Amino acid sequence: MSFREIVRDQSAGARNGELDLSHGTVQTPCFMPVGTNATVKAVTVEDLEGLRIRMILGNAYHLYLRPGIEVIREAGGLHRFMAWKHNILTDSGGFQIFSLAPFRKIEGEGVFFRSHIDGSGHLLTPEKIIEVQRILGSDILMPLDVCTPFGIAKREAREAVIRTSEWAARSHACWQNLMDQDTSFKGKLFGIVQGNFFEDLRKESAQELCALDFAGFAIGGLSVGESFEEFQELLRTTALLLPSEKPRYLMGIGTPEYIFEAVENGIDLFDCVLPTRNARNGTLFTSKGKIVIKNKKYERDQRPLDEECSCYTCQNFSRAYLRHLYERQEINSSILNTLHNLHFYLDFFSKIRQSIQSNSFQHLKCSIINKNKEEE
Repeated sequence: MSFREIVRDQSAGARNGELDLSHGTVQTPCFMPVGTNATVKAVTVEDLEGLRIRMILGNAYHLYLRPGIEVIREAGGLHRFMAWKHNILTDSGGFQIFSLAPFRKIEGEGVFFRSHIDGSGHLLTPEKIIEVQRILGSDILMPLDVCTPFGIAKREAREAVIRTSEWAARSHACWQNLMDQDTSFKGKLFGIVQGNFFEDLRKESAQELCALDFAGFAIGGLSVGESFEEFQELLRTTALLLPSEKPRYLMGIGTPEYIFEAVENGIDLFDCVLPTRNARNGTLFTSKGKIVIKNKKYERDQRPLDEECSCYTCQNFSRAYLRHLYERQEINSSILNTLHNLHFYLDFFSKIRQSIQSNSFQHLKCSIINKNKEEE
């Protein structure tokens, strides 16, 4: 893997870059649609190709539980299993273990949890998670970390940082050993900075991870209930601690205001379920703001969803038809809505990259945020 910063906006830390991975080059800032279960819900691989998506996110926790890692091994890895020829970043599942599992207990070796599906017991260690992602054939791997909620005591946050750093070191050693043993394995391992909302703990976590020389760095534990001002401060503080020559990934962020703030602080990679989940729930993003398509006022609205959008949905169907599909709970509602929302997000990130190239990032940021405030 190699990462190159191509250009930086002169008025901000926003930057364009190129991330070369084993399944192709990714232009940054980049948005990764979430394909938790080896599929981006409601769209096909052909649809993703048509949107020119070059990296998606999968989840090792969910795939480990279903269909099971041996099924994917027999298929020849995750790329072949889902017929996806571009890059895949896999989340270790740390967040899911700590948020979904009905019971979990941190032990010396790793974390024991009971499946949210059938209650079966599992012990996942840092080494096992790396091995799972090797079998998946992930282009970017994430290590097992300890996720903490907003508002916990500093003592608990410190314990989580200590454990995350210990697991990061073990993950890195396991990954390096696998790289030495298997020259065909090209997946790159990122570190995850934690520390909750304590600046000194964030600094401690970043320093310990940077010493391990990961291929890139993720910032975890933000946008979990804190105010936007708290998010701004901790993001800025943490981003400054990470080496600029390596890619930076902000996990789970999807709203425009937060994305702009992150890009301005030099963040390169993003993922979020917002565009696909909202699409299935009938909330659609447009150049004029959000549209909740179930509203009765769209019952006879023959206009396209967004007259400025060139996606398949907007070029062929009216708001009235999309409302009809949603009201009737037709499968095509999720399909057409998801195609539009993904197109909107990919276009949004394209505009961000173009604005950095033309040194007009701040103008784009202000114009979109002000438009959103007017609509509210």
